[in-house]
Amino acid sequence: MKKIPSYHSYNLCERLLAHGRIVGLLVIVALAFQLGGCGPKRRVLKGKYARGTYKPYKIGGRTYYPLPSSKGFVETGYASWYGPNFHGKRTANGERYNMYAMTAAHKILPMNTYVRVENLKNKRSVVVRINDRGPFVRNRVIDLSYAAAKKLGIVGPGTAKVRLVALGEVGSISGDIVTFKKAPDFMHGDFYVQVGAFVSRGNAFKLRNRLREHYKGVTVVKAYTNGCSYYKVRIDAPNDYKLAKKFERKIEESGFPQAFLVAR
Repeated sequence: MKKIPSYHSYNLCERLLAHGRIVGLLVIVALAFQLGGCGPKRRVLKGKYARGTYKPYKIGGRTYYPLPSSKGFVETGYASWYGPNFHGKRTANGERYNMYAMTAAHKILPMNTYVRVENLKNKRSVVVRINDRGPFVRNRVIDLSYAAAKKLGIVGPGTAKVRLVALGEVGSISGDIVTFKKAPDFMHGDFYVQVGAFVSRGNAFKLRNRLREHYKGVTVVKAYTNGCSYYKVRIDAPNDYKLAKKFERKIEESGFPQAFLVAR
């Protein structure tokens, strides 16, 4: 995959907030992965595995804004894979791409996020670690390593429709056990749609007042990310997940394409 260049001309607070859609589901599970070289002693990830690519980057005339967190990320779309032509080359987080490792590329998930990928056609699933950026092809959500694609049955057809669930980001490993938080039943919950996030309090309340002319339950909530304070504008959504997703699409189609669904 193409290594991402560095970009310095941007407002960090604003850009970190301009991320893609998230279904905000709290995650709590313990999974065991066979990670080569992991001993019984607890250790903190350092070096290349601790790196992340959080700066906005531009590919093909489009700017992408990596998420500050993978918490609750769920996505459905098409997966592809990449192999021999990239084997041994640098990935976006500085590692050497190994087509036989269980890794993948994603446009905006934080580096070192573990993601469960399910092939919706044959119901096979794998867990991969994000260490690269891509795929930069319309309608594709993840680029798998050869090994991961083979396990999912994607190597032959080249692509397949998949569902992604972010399991978490690894900070430490105890033996060969990696612990994450598991998502509960997300078909019902307390949902809202985040329409915008602003550094300017005034801009947030202007949008709130505008939305209140058409929707109930519009609020502004102050929050902090990476040392920056900002104001989130959100609208209460139905408690049923499917209805909440329909409401999210309605908001998108009304002129807010970056609106996304979150669970409280």
